[in-house]
Amino acid sequence: MTAKPPVPPFDLEGAIRKVRLAEDAWNSRDPDRVVLAYTPDSRWRNRVERFTGRDAIHAFLQRKWQRELEYRLIKALWAYGEDRIAVRFAYEYRDDTGQWYRAYGNENWQFDADGLMHTRLASINDCPINDDQRLFFWPQGRRPDDHAGLSDLGL
Repeated sequence: MTAKPPVPPFDLEGAIRKVRLAEDAWNSRDPDRVVLAYTPDSRWRNRVERFTGRDAIHAFLQRKWQRELEYRLIKALWAYGEDRIAVRFAYEYRDDTGQWYRAYGNENWQFDADGLMHTRLASINDCPINDDQRLFFWPQGRRPDDHAGLSDLGL
């Protein structure tokens, strides 16, 4: 199995880096890339869904990004421990009718010794927003370093 640095035990710098790497991967909207951060038997709870394994994660991400168009995500470190990280996040997307949403949530992550996530527990709430309420503007892919983070945006 290929290690995904930073690996446990996490220090502050490593935890912050791990969060940004996860954000960058999810903003790629590439399920093939994203699943590589998880163990083959990774366990997930996402909203009301529960599933296990990379194949299920891949299928979930494909469905997600078919529904959540123009997806843009910002994650922020909330807390960390030896092999665990908690994040808060917000993302914006629109549906196929053109309605925009901002989703807010928290995730709890636990990692194996190689830095692969084996547990992801996510709680997420969606809030419809108008186009003029959007805050996340950048081309598809990595959030630019000079784009405001969650705290800077008051989220």
